[in-house]
Amino acid sequence: MSRFVSVAAAAALLSTSVIAPATAQRGKLPLVRDAETEDLLRDYAKPIFAAAGVPSAQVDIILVNDKGFNAFVPDARRMFINLGVILDAETPGEVIGVIAHETGHIAGNHLARLRQAASQAQIIAVIGAILGAGAIAAGASSGSVDVSRGGAGLATAGAGFGKRSLLSYQRSEEASADRAALTYLEKTGQSAKGMLKTFSRFADQALFSSRYADPYALSHPLPRERYNALEEVAKKSRYFDKSDPPSLQLRHDLVRAKLLAYTSHPSTVERAYPRSDKSLPAQYARAVVASQTKSGDRAAKAVDDLIRQMPNNPYFYELKGQSLLESGKPRAAIDPFRKAVALRPNEGQFLVWLGFAMVASNDASLLPEAERILKAGLQIDANSQIGFSQLAIALARQGKTPEADLATAQGLMARGDFQGAKRYASRAQKNLKSGTRPWLQADDILSYKPPKLSR
Repeated sequence: MSRFVSVAAAAALLSTSVIAPATAQRGKLPLVRDAETEDLLRDYAKPIFAAAGVPSAQVDIILVNDKGFNAFVPDARRMFINLGVILDAETPGEVIGVIAHETGHIAGNHLARLRQAASQAQIIAVIGAILGAGAIAAGASSGSVDVSRGGAGLATAGAGFGKRSLLSYQRSEEASADRAALTYLEKTGQSAKGMLKTFSRFADQALFSSRYADPYALSHPLPRERYNALEEVAKKSRYFDKSDPPSLQLRHDLVRAKLLAYTSHPSTVERAYPRSDKSLPAQYARAVVASQTKSGDRAAKAVDDLIRQMPNNPYFYELKGQSLLESGKPRAAIDPFRKAVALRPNEGQFLVWLGFAMVASNDASLLPEAERILKAGLQIDANSQIGFSQLAIALARQGKTPEADLATAQGLMARGDFQGAKRYASRAQKNLKSGTRPWLQADDILSYKPPKLSR
């Protein structure tokens, strides 16, 4: 992960980092990507989904670049969670409680009304335009419409869309989701204490004007009596006083530190994690800040210190590779990215960044391997704009111009630039053999019709 960059900057050679934008062009829904955070949330959600009878592969958990506390499910396949949920949560249980509650909406088939509300807010159309286009683009690599799973990046966009476009839930559905969440936590042997801590905040906010209330409190009305009913049931559980496993708490603390470092001014990070704090999360936050401020030697030392303490943490190697890319040393970034891939071979964005470092090294002998690695990464992470842009460069440098045009078109589709994608797809198709897979992929792009967004 690295600092926030624009879409154009993300495609540039050394101005990019692990932060790759996936922003809706008109709706301004600021989607973000980060492999470590997504991995943690999937681990939080997996037992909850199993308890609810929801297949894990069915639901994509998608991060939103907004520090406000909000989460919502617009359909049975996607759960959106703001970065603010993680930043505000001191324990894993607080986030798990939110996931359990939203899962209750999915399992309870509460989504027809949500789809109507989302349509009115243009959320569904925006999501379809971006993630649907990404699925079309992904056909280039895998022929699959599986929404991307891995990821090592965050995106910038207009914060606030999520706050202004919150879904309004029926009180009866909310109460049902509450009860379902408690059931899932009980089935999985987890405490509801974190969920209660989160919901207590919203119950208190219900006493104040909605002008000052948390957005999540507005979309999830929680009067004090409803909270009291939840508390009474939760405290009867034999797991109520059970703490989160220390290893999971550490992962949570590391992700919080990382997100704060990427989304806040260095002075804010310094206040949260002063030099006197020698904990691993504090060191992580300071290493991220150093890598963002291009303090080359200091960043390298900070990351190496992390690696010495946790030599099997792939995200530390990812950070080292990103730091080297940021400091203009792409060849040196290859080895740490290789290590990250060795530790997590199915992480699409690790493969993308390894291919990126190879392409950026300007070594023609590395281009065939870079092409193979980038294609493998895109098979896993279907919406990686950087992956497509780097694949296009690798192909063009090998004289494979039609294939490079196709990769450019696919990257533009993932970005949401449908007109640009069609131009490149048309140019590619003219020089590709009719009926071949690349030709058909170009044809898919030319045939794609984005949803119309009402004003």
